[in-house]
Amino acid sequence: MKKGIHPERYRMVAFKDISTEDVFLVRSCAETKETISIDGAEYPLYKLEISSKSHPFYTGKMKFVDSAGRIDKFKKKFAKFTK
Repeated sequence: MKKGIHPERYRMVAFKDISTEDVFLVRSCAETKETISIDGAEYPLYKLEISSKSHPFYTGKMKFVDSAGRIDKFKKKFAKFTK
């Protein structure tokens, strides 16, 4: 490995899938602003829109996750071409 290119500050971080509310702990150096308490210990919290718990490839189920209104924005933009 090359020296000086990898971060030195790895710590346990809680990743939360906001579509399924699943939380899992992974060693990471991701920057976070929130924390969460799990089994009496505080961990930095990183929120995800899609993880392996909600992605159709891993679950085998098709599910639309539209937290930012992207689907409605797309439909409104291209509605004039369907007439």
